Amino acid sequence: MKIEKDVIIVGGGPIGIACALECKKRNWNYVVIEKGAIANSLFNYPKNMTFFSTSEKLEIDEIPFISKNPKPNRDEALEYYRRVATANKLNINLYELVRSIKKENNQFSVSTNKHNYTAHYVIISTGFYDIPNLMKVPGEDLPKVTHYYKEAHNYALQNVVVVGASNSAVDAALEIYRKGGHVTMVVRGNAIGERVKYWVRPDIVNRIEEGSIKAYFNAEVEKIEEETISIKTPDGNVTIDNDYVVALTGYLPNFEILKASGITLSDDGRQIPSYNPETMESNVENLYLAGVICGGKETHKWFIENSRIHAKLIAANIESKIKE
Repeated sequence: MKIEKDVIIVGGGPIGIACALECKKRNWNYVVIEKGAIANSLFNYPKNMTFFSTSEKLEIDEIPFISKNPKPNRDEALEYYRRVATANKLNINLYELVRSIKKENNQFSVSTNKHNYTAHYVIISTGFYDIPNLMKVPGEDLPKVTHYYKEAHNYALQNVVVVGASNSAVDAALEIYRKGGHVTMVVRGNAIGERVKYWVRPDIVNRIEEGSIKAYFNAEVEKIEEETISIKTPDGNVTIDNDYVVALTGYLPNFEILKASGITLSDDGRQIPSYNPETMESNVENLYLAGVICGGKETHKWFIENSRIHAKLIAANIESKIKE
């Protein structure tokens, strides 16, 4: 037996919650399907993470986000989005994984690990934090290698290689260093990334210049072994002692579910899905995209601050179709 809905929202992060609020305002029969916890990507962020955006830029539907800090942290964001969801009694199914989205006779059939649904409209708002951008080097599957960073305590007194130069990599390198870890950074470019938070970038640059954190620029990991790691540098290969590798090389959206649902991806390597920026409707009629998923591999272009408007654009377009 299939469960009938007007709208199905895939993904229960901030933008999925924003979409649910718009559906509730209009008394539509909707459900949010989330494979993990509320705001699951934020939940998996490092414990001490601080946002680049100020709290008012993370607000959805003009619901105030009060923070005691100039820039809110992970725990404050989780509290905010959790309270928005619970206080508004949003219809969210947690720990339910969407397996397929198929359009049949002008309706969508959505299959999960728990139920089968039908809906007139589907919104995909799944973010990009679940699929690591792998280095594809020997030894990457060793237990000492992780593509996620939670906290620094377990890296104290250990030889740790941090791969990457983004905000997450820089935060991890600095925290591990300050908790007593011996940190080496491997950076593909010739400098720390320009998009690193402006109040953090001088810190990491100074730690590298003084030698507290070793950094190899224009470099790549060549091979990972149980007790060592080999790094390809402009001056030749270097092998150093190593206990852990924290490879923060970015993440990818779930392109497979997009393609399987009929959404076209650009063939220029960026794999940007096809959608109308004025309505957020994809090339599949009545199938919408919201949030970071819109950027394909360019995951740095969309974030909460500039994609929260997607919910209102989508709701307005669906409403216009219903009135026709």
